[in-house]
Amino acid sequence: MTPASLSQTVAHAGIRSRSRRWRPLALALLLGLSGSASLLATPVAEAQAAPAAAATSVAAGLHELQSRWANISYQLPESRREDAFDQLYKRATALVAAHPQSAELHTWAGIIRASEAGAGGGLSALSQVKEARQQFEKALAIDPQVLNGSAYTSLGTLYHKVPGWPIAFGDDDKARELLQKGLAINPDGIDSNYFWADFLHDQGDDAKARQALQKALAAAPRPGRESADAGRRQDIQKLMSQLKS
Repeated sequence: MTPASLSQTVAHAGIRSRSRRWRPLALALLLGLSGSASLLATPVAEAQAAPAAAATSVAAGLHELQSRWANISYQLPESRREDAFDQLYKRATALVAAHPQSAELHTWAGIIRASEAGAGGGLSALSQVKEARQQFEKALAIDPQVLNGSAYTSLGTLYHKVPGWPIAFGDDDKARELLQKGLAINPDGIDSNYFWADFLHDQGDDAKARQALQKALAAAPRPGRESADAGRRQDIQKLMSQLKS
C-alpha cells in the first residue's frame, strides 16, 4: 500500500537554484555540456528512487504489522497475546521512528497498543491506551483520510471502550463523532460498520446495530488480509447473537 504522505524532497546533483523553473533548464544545460546523460544519471536516479524506496519500506512494514496482529488476535491463546502484542508494538515504534510521517504506521502502532491494553487490562492498560490515542492523533494530523478512515474508527472505539473521567478519557459523545467520521469515509467497510454496530448495541439501539452488522458482512474482501477478515466475521457473528430480536 502506497503511503499517503511521504517526503518528496529531491536533491538535484548539487544544483541549488531557488527557482523551480530554473532546475529543468540547468539540468538540460549540464546534460548538454557533458555530452551524455551519464554524468547525472546515477545521482538523479538515486534521488528519484528515494521516495519509492521509502514507500516500499512502509508498505512492507505495514503488511508485517497487519499480518502479525491478525495472527496474535485470532490464532494465539489469550494467555499469550499480551506479550506478543508488546513485542509487536516495539516493532511498530521502530518502523514509526524510521518513517515518522507515515500516517499508516502511526495508525497501526495505535491499534497494536490498544490491543495490548485490551489483552492485559489492569493499571498498565491506562498508560497504553493513552499511547494508542497519541498514535491515532498523530496519524490524523498527517492524513485524516488514512487507511479509509481507520484512524477515526480506531480512535472512536478507544473513546467508547475506555473508562471515563476520572479514571481515563472515555467519552461516548466523542466516540460517536469519531466513529461516524470513519463511517463517512468508508461507509461499506467491514471494520467501520462492525465498530459502529458495537457502539450502537452498547447504546441500546440493536435495530440499527443489526443493519450495520449486515452491512459489515457484505463488505468486500480485503486483499492480503484474509485472516483479519475471517476473524472479524467471527466477531460480527458473536455480536449478532447478542442483539435483541
